[in-house]
Amino acid sequence: MRVAVISDIHANYHALEHVLAEIDAAGVDAVWCLGDTVGYGPLPNECCDTMRARADRCLVGNHDLVVLGELAVSDFNDEAAAAATWTASVLSEPSREFLAGLKPYAADDGVELFHASARDPVWEYVLTEEAAHATLDLSHAPLVLVGHSHVALALTLDGDAVTGGLAVGGTEQRLSGRWLLNPGSVGQPRDGDPRAAWLLLDLERRFAAFHRVAYPIEKTQSEMLERGLPPALAARLERGE
Repeated sequence: MRVAVISDIHANYHALEHVLAEIDAAGVDAVWCLGDTVGYGPLPNECCDTMRARADRCLVGNHDLVVLGELAVSDFNDEAAAAATWTASVLSEPSREFLAGLKPYAADDGVELFHASARDPVWEYVLTEEAAHATLDLSHAPLVLVGHSHVALALTLDGDAVTGGLAVGGTEQRLSGRWLLNPGSVGQPRDGDPRAAWLLLDLERRFAAFHRVAYPIEKTQSEMLERGLPPALAARLERGE
């Protein structure tokens, strides 16, 4: 089974379109999304509509939960809070119903999926060896998928040590043993590469390939500014941070 894994779309519809075009060209059996379909970006309803139609499995993230009123806006920094408040004001009822039906955790045959981590499926960033070790210890599947950090990662448990690190575009990895993978972010990468990220998994061959896709960043930036979203959120897209 070939699966495309995406995460952290953040209402960046142009990035999502270009990623899905590449996924379609690659040929997959399923699309899995690890959450945060909305937040930060300018086209939340378009992204929700697309994920409702295209995702075979979709998780909820913290930015999805805050626009539903399930998390406090005060838990977010000022720019994220401003974007969440705006998103909540424009979110359609079908989008709300879609997001409200999602969970931050799921499991498939030999795979566990978390928006953030096994220790805290909504909030924890898996960016340290300790956090990765905790998620691998608390999960049971050979393969664990996480999002939330917007950083593409490939980490493995080697005895008692976690090894691996940043997975740049073009990274290919055989998945013998236990692995924790983060596909990176579609809509707001933070690993220094502004291109949209996605992950191709071949679950039968135990193989992973990390992909990056160029998209018209300036279109998303213009739409963000037109809607009064914080300029800093638009500016960071071109820097991949």
